[in-house]
Amino acid sequence: MKIVTILGARPQFIKSWSVSHALRNAGAAEVLVHTGQHYDPSLSGRFFAELGLAEPAYNLEVGSGPQGQQTGRILEAAERVLLAERPDWVLVYGDTNSTLGGALAAAKLHLRLAHIEAGLRSFNRRMPEEINRVLTDHVSARLFCPSAAAAHNLAREGIAEGVEIVGDVMHASLQHFVAQARTSSTVLDRLGLAPQQYHAATLHRAELTGDPERLRAVLEVLDALELPVVLPLHPRTNATLERTGGRPRLRGGLRLVEPLGYLDFLRLVEGACRVLTDSGGLQKEAYWLGRPCVTLRSETEWTETVAAGWNTLVGTDPQQIRAALAAPPPALHPELYGDAHAAERIVATLVKCV
Repeated sequence: MKIVTILGARPQFIKSWSVSHALRNAGAAEVLVHTGQHYDPSLSGRFFAELGLAEPAYNLEVGSGPQGQQTGRILEAAERVLLAERPDWVLVYGDTNSTLGGALAAAKLHLRLAHIEAGLRSFNRRMPEEINRVLTDHVSARLFCPSAAAAHNLAREGIAEGVEIVGDVMHASLQHFVAQARTSSTVLDRLGLAPQQYHAATLHRAELTGDPERLRAVLEVLDALELPVVLPLHPRTNATLERTGGRPRLRGGLRLVEPLGYLDFLRLVEGACRVLTDSGGLQKEAYWLGRPCVTLRSETEWTETVAAGWNTLVGTDPQQIRAALAAPPPALHPELYGDAHAAERIVATLVKCV
């Protein structure tokens, strides 16, 4: 069995770790394709070596650009790879332009497409990620859902065939890499941080980075919080600040640091008191690590974390941010998104359906 896996962002490579491992155990041949959608140094050879990930067989080097242009370049380049490889299955993950570009290339060539993290919905069609999710789901032959809620979303859209609730592939990857981070990362010492005496933050979504005034206002709110906030600066966020006059003047509560490797980042999150983010994946990671999350958005695709009380949606309102940080975490921490064996279930289905 030959699989072509199309990836374009650092979180997708991390998610793919457990599935790639399960594919090798099943004797399948996997061809990794890096679209080059994200091309910052965090996706260098060092990244793959640090995490024990295979180097991609192809790098499409599509680079950045407007949504339509980038997606079109991915579609065009992925089509050439798929015509050359003719795999039994094409795998895509999540909701990036690489997800949609790869999915459209597979669908137009009548190749069997599997979507991992299918069925997630924020119900905000202004988000490019939401469009990518919906369209990818509607051209996929197998839809691997992380939760019953995701499968329910698909059923409401008339998608029932090929749907399977498998849990979240990121769970196993996180367990594996956080164990490494605890023994190998020195990030807390390097940054002079004491466990539970700071908050960890990430900001990178286009809704925020595309509005410089709003971004600066959020940074000022974080700077004024009681505990210090450590923010590894995403290249997109840094580019917005540089393009609009540089970094704001801060009083010292917000520490802007260079982007971190994944192991250092996991150690930073695990050692934090709370997490503040506009990311999707970090909401799950914070939950699994037992860290309350304050999501700087008004909606989320990971609704179960909100229902469990460990994730609070606050938008960018300063009062709501402070209130969420002051609230005690819930006493209960239910198991969400499966038992860390999603990858094995996915591979078993792919093998059976060849």
